[in-house]
Parts: sequence; C-alpha cells; structure tokens
Amino acid sequence: MGKMEFDFVVIGATGMQGRIVVRDLLEHDYSVLLCGRDKKRVEHILSVYKKTDFVYLDLNDKRKIHKIIRKYGSNVVINCAEGDWNLSVLDSCIEAGVHSIDLGSDIDMTKEQLSRDKIMKEKNLIHITGYGSVPGIGNVMLNYAAEKFENIDDVEVGFAWDSNIKKFVVPFSIQSIIEEFVSPAPIVSEGNVVKIKPFDSLIKCYHRAIGRENQFNVGHHPETFTMYNYCKNKGVKNVKFYAGFPDHSYNAINTFIESGLGNKDEIEYKGNKIKPIEYLTEILKDLKIPEGYKETENLWLTVKSKKKKIIMECVVQTMKGWEDATCNIDTGMPASIIAQMIKKEIIKMPGSYAPENIVPIIPFFKELKKRGMLIYENGRAIN
Repeated sequence: MGKMEFDFVVIGATGMQGRIVVRDLLEHDYSVLLCGRDKKRVEHILSVYKKTDFVYLDLNDKRKIHKIIRKYGSNVVINCAEGDWNLSVLDSCIEAGVHSIDLGSDIDMTKEQLSRDKIMKEKNLIHITGYGSVPGIGNVMLNYAAEKFENIDDVEVGFAWDSNIKKFVVPFSIQSIIEEFVSPAPIVSEGNVVKIKPFDSLIKCYHRAIGRENQFNVGHHPETFTMYNYCKNKGVKNVKFYAGFPDHSYNAINTFIESGLGNKDEIEYKGNKIKPIEYLTEILKDLKIPEGYKETENLWLTVKSKKKKIIMECVVQTMKGWEDATCNIDTGMPASIIAQMIKKEIIKMPGSYAPENIVPIIPFFKELKKRGMLIYENGRAIN
C-alpha cells in the first residue's frame, strides 16, 4: 500500500490491547495505522480490513515515533504499549502536535504525565492517561457516583474475574500483572499514603457474576492517586485498589514469580543478556486459548460516607466474535471509544487528564452498552 493518511495511529498495535483497539476502530469505519514489532500477530487484520497499514516501531527509537506520527497525518495517537513507555510517547505526541491517550501506568509516571497539563493547554492538545478498564471505566463510574455525595469517606475500586474453563490464559499484560503481584501497593489511609505488601491485604470477597474469590491491594495502578485528588474536596480519607483472581490464574502467576520468570533484571545466557520477564512474555504469546473458553469480569467501585453507600459495577462477558480477546475487550474498547470522542470533538477541552476529570459520563456509558458492557448502580442497570 502506498502512503496514505490515517484517522488513528495505534502504537503497540500487535499486543492484545492494541489488536482490540484497532479492530474496534476499523469496525466503526475508521482507517488505522498499526505500529509495533510483531507484524505476524496482525497479518489477519491487515488482510481483512483494507483501511490499514503496518509500520515496524521500536519505542527505543524516539525519532522514529515522531517521524511516523508526522508522516501519516493522524491527529490522535492511541498508545497501547507497556506503561513504561507512556511518558516517552506522550512527549513525542506533544512534539508532533497531536492528541493522545494511553492505558495507564504507575503513580509516579501518571504524575509526570499530568504535569504536562500547562503545555497541552498552550498547544491546544488533549491527553488522557489511564483509559481502559481500571483505570478507565472505574474512573468514570467514580465521576458518576461522587456527584451524589456531599462528603466521601472511603473509595474502593478494583476488578474480579473468572472463567468457565479453569486453565491459565494470559491476562491483559503478563508484565503488568506480575508488577501488581510484587510491587508495594500504595493505599491512602486516613489521608496518608501508605505502602503495603500486596498479600498482607489478602481477603475473600463476593462480586456480582463472579462469586467469592481472593482479592488484594496492588501497586502499579494510579487510581489511589487520581481518585484521592478527585474526591479530596469532599473530605475523602481512604482510597484502595484491589485485584481479584480465580485460583487457577492466581496460582500460575505466583509460580512464574517464584521461579524467577517475573524478574526484570538482566541475566546472561550463552553470551546474551536477557530479562526473564521479556522471555516469559514472548513464550506466552503462543499460548492458545482453550476451545470454548469464556470469561466474566466485574469492574467495581464502592463509594461510602457515614450516611450513604453506592456500589458501581461494570459486568463484562466474552463477546461473540471476540472470543480470542476474552474479557480484555473492557480495556481495549474503552480506549477506542475515547479516541473516537476526541476525533469527533465530543471531548475537546485541552489539557492532560485522568479519565474522571474529562470523559462525558452518559455518552460513554451508552457506548459501553453497545459493546455488551452493563453498568450497575447498587444492583440496578443504568445504561
């Protein structure tokens, strides 16, 4: 295909979330440039959908990021790469003069991204960090619920999921998941940030459509920072993020960690330096999803005061025709929705934002419902 301009540029397009974002955009009749390192993982997309092209991109090459963005004409970039690259990609997008969103990263990087707010406003650009499931859908549910409180004491947010076949399937991003298991988990307790070991908070909880399973506070999530700031004017004291896993997945991930395969430090093997976590990521790319495998996920948020409690939930099932994406649609599809809102100028206020500060609630919830994702408020479907 010769050079053409595209509606969207998707970075990290060959990963799980990138492929979901790309397909959702294409099915809404947009043109998409796919950027990544593993073309074979998107060959089927390139062959089925004509308004596409692929460019090899290694994010270590900052000049190429800028060059690609400028060359192919899109004014919206969707970054689906690992969170470690979020700031670098954002700065390239600022330099190129385009809007951008990403799937989120840890608190320190989120602070850096939000600190770009002044320059984004000066350049009339929009950036939204943390746009997927949690962070993402959970943040917009907070916006919806917080409006109903004069004062807020506690905010808890998280995810829980299970599958019909009890076999390990790669969740979201194995690097991000292992980071959640091993990194200290920052929580806000009585207005102070406290870091705890994830499994020190291990409890069993019930969630709609999931049942009872283990959940625990995890790091590598920006919600405890952004949600605390969002609710600070209402007196919030405590903010916690929880991750919930079924036993078959929980045990497999712990085995990877205990064996050293989750290690980010380089080791030498036959004269080459490799990071075990990167080796594990490559190996798991070829892990097949069992035939008939389906997942259910509950993205949940609880907001409490002394007088009131609101439980928000987004329940997600594996969609027909999207079986290979499992419940990861609740991360990739919201990113596609928000990118489209920026393109259509439904979101048009320049600056750098967390989702709770900028995403229009009702239009967003309506788009989720079109994709089979129902939002509940205290057990009542509201979208």
